[in-house]
Amino acid sequence: MRIISLHQVVPQVFVDREDMNSQIWHTEVDFEKGNTYLVEAESGMGKSTFCSYLLGYRHDYSGQIFFDQDDVRRYKISQWVTVRQQHIGMLFQEMRLFPELTALENVQIKNRLTSTVSKATIEEWFSKLGIAEKLHQKAGLLSQGQQQRVAFMRSLAQPFDFLVVDEPISHLDDVNAQLMADMVMQVKESTQCGVIVTSIGKHLPLTYDYTLKL
Repeated sequence: MRIISLHQVVPQVFVDREDMNSQIWHTEVDFEKGNTYLVEAESGMGKSTFCSYLLGYRHDYSGQIFFDQDDVRRYKISQWVTVRQQHIGMLFQEMRLFPELTALENVQIKNRLTSTVSKATIEEWFSKLGIAEKLHQKAGLLSQGQQQRVAFMRSLAQPFDFLVVDEPISHLDDVNAQLMADMVMQVKESTQCGVIVTSIGKHLPLTYDYTLKL
């Protein structure tokens, strides 16, 4: 997948609004592999909805979304499974960890299907983010900041053409936010993936090619 295109996409809840001043909704916009995008939004403008559209979790919109030349409304469940396993990595705002599994097991979930990174690399990530001692602790017992770092590593431990990061640093200090940003850039440089970061305020400290208003 090289391009994600939105053509006049508008969430159904916004269809009757005439005062929208968005560079995403109700316009033509492309996200190209290899570029880094910041999508800035005010609360209630559909930031998480936008992310859900890209993974096929929601379809309540008018307009069209294309992955390369394919209209995703025609996708079958099996095609969405492939997208989530191999093409789009997602770090959700709410993290979605399995509390009964250890931190390491949560990171390994998708990686076990694809063998994208080694266990040694994952352990190195834990050390780099300052939570090496939490490898075998159940995720439900971790602090919010620790859980966010685990969810971030899980999003990296799979193959993808695009990494989508939804409001990533609400529970992180500046040091860990910078460490996460450095890891994203290392992955981007090695894979030439596209990166899409959403934010309603403080955002991941990356060098962005494009900044768009939602």
